[in-house]
Amino acid sequence: MNVFRILGDISHLLAIIILLLKIQKSKSCAGISGKSQILFALVFTTRYLDLFTTFISVYNTVMKVIFLICAYITVYMIYVKFRKTFDSENDSFRLEFLLVPVAGLSFLENYSFTPLEILWTFSIYLESVAILPQLFMISKTGEAETITTHYLFFLGLYRALYIANWVWRYYTENFYDQIAVVSGVVQTIFYCDFFYLYVTKVLKGKKLSLPMPV
Repeated sequence: MNVFRILGDISHLLAIIILLLKIQKSKSCAGISGKSQILFALVFTTRYLDLFTTFISVYNTVMKVIFLICAYITVYMIYVKFRKTFDSENDSFRLEFLLVPVAGLSFLENYSFTPLEILWTFSIYLESVAILPQLFMISKTGEAETITTHYLFFLGLYRALYIANWVWRYYTENFYDQIAVVSGVVQTIFYCDFFYLYVTKVLKGKKLSLPMPV
C-alpha cells in the first residue's frame, strides 16, 4: 500500500465526515442529494461483499466497515431523521438513467462472470456516476453551501489521488486495472468544472454559484 492510496482513503473518509457533521450540526440536509447518497450506499454494499469471503488486512476490513456504516447513517439522516429538511423537489435526477446502463455494462464488461465479480464491477461503474444527482441538484438551485463544496472537493480529491495510486502501482508493480482506472478517470472528469469553481470562488471566500438552467 502506497501513500497515494492512504491519502485517497483519508480524503474519502474526510469528505463523508464533513457531510455527516454538516447535517448533524445544522440539523438539516438542505442542499444534499439523497439520491447520490443512496447510490454511494449501493456502491459500498455491492463492492464490499467480499468482507464475508476474503480477508486482506485489518486496515482494509476496518475501512470497509466504516464506509458502509457511514453511508447508511447518511441515508438514514436524510430520509428519516431530518426528512422534513430534504429538498426532494430539486433532488429530481432519474436514477434509472444511471442504474440501468451501469447494470448492463457490468454484465458485458467484467473480469469474471461470477456474482461477486459482476457486483464488484457494478460498484466501480456506479461510483463513477454516483455524484451526478448531487451536481444536477446544484445546477438546478444555482448554488451550494460552502460546507457542501468542501465535501465535494475532498470527494473529488479522493478520486484524483486514486489515479495517482494506479500510476504508482503500474510503474512499481506493473499492475493495471483497466475497469477501475477508466471509471476513475471518468468520475474525475465530472469534477473538473467544480474544482475550477472551488479554487476561484470558495477558496477566496465567495459562495459557489452556477448559472441557473434555462
